[in-house]
Amino acid sequence: MGKLDGKRIAILATRGVEQVELTEPQRLLQEEGAKVEVISPEPGKFKAWKFTDWGDDIAVDRPLDQAKPDDYDALVLPGGQINPDILRTIPPAVKFVREFYESGKTLAAICHGPWMLVEAGVVRGKTATSWPSVRSDLRNAGANWVDKEVVTDGGVITSRKPDDIKAFVAKIVEEIREGAHERRRVA
Repeated sequence: MGKLDGKRIAILATRGVEQVELTEPQRLLQEEGAKVEVISPEPGKFKAWKFTDWGDDIAVDRPLDQAKPDDYDALVLPGGQINPDILRTIPPAVKFVREFYESGKTLAAICHGPWMLVEAGVVRGKTATSWPSVRSDLRNAGANWVDKEVVTDGGVITSRKPDDIKAFVAKIVEEIREGAHERRRVA
């Protein structure tokens, strides 16, 4: 029996996602018994980024236009510079993140993934971490940025980089088991 048996987790990503920030949380969450689906604005597959060059193709389990926050217990936003920069220009992706935040369910972003939290307008008053280059964006959006392996504030989990993935996933598991937080509103 896994700690997440019966739980459904979405990973929202597109081309240029940092491969390990998608595949490693996906694997670890599946090992805990969760059903993990990759959702993306485009159906089919997209190319991941692997540290310094293009990586593997990632299969899309469900196109974004067929996904609803009600279908999942948690949402994971992996980073890489390209992936969240593309996603934050796609209004349905931003809307999905905002609605997920408002649902009170676990929302987790790593590395450059917090750019989506900024774009969705959900970080004001939150303590968060990220890849160092995202620090000013988080601060300018009203977040209290800290340099820590993983930070949780009201069910919103943030982490800095691939080296933090194990702590990031452990916190996701803990938050999902804790259950939904009081409904949050976008300020």
